[in-house]
Amino acid sequence: MIRWPFSLVLLAFAHFGAALAEADLEAVRAEKRLERRARLALQNADRMITAAREAYQGGDATAVRSALEEVAASVELCYQSLKETGKDPRRNFRHYKHAEITTRQLLRRLGGFRDEMSYLDRELIEPVIERVERVNKDLLHDIMGGRK
Repeated sequence: MIRWPFSLVLLAFAHFGAALAEADLEAVRAEKRLERRARLALQNADRMITAAREAYQGGDATAVRSALEEVAASVELCYQSLKETGKDPRRNFRHYKHAEITTRQLLRRLGGFRDEMSYLDRELIEPVIERVERVNKDLLHDIMGGRK
């Protein structure tokens, strides 16, 4: 009997959390310092993976889809912010390397989440994994690539 109201409260928090998550990404976009924006975007992506996992366990497919979309958008915002700095990643590689390591960790978390998902639900996460992999490879190429 106690579980029914508790699950309603959790569901309400999940929807409220999705609304707050959008506000978080907007706050990240509002950050003026580009390196800090990149770091905040990666932190937001990490939080959204946790939110997607919780929503999946709660059975809310729309919240999972929106959280995973925000993961990809946050990672791409990170890469875009680093490119906008105009710094050479081979000389000033600190922020690029942090982003590359963090995206690799995000890929591991996404892979674990994919393994937990039903085979039929994996179509939600596959495009996100591909987008994060692409950004990770681009970061590595920028750091290790030859002269332009």
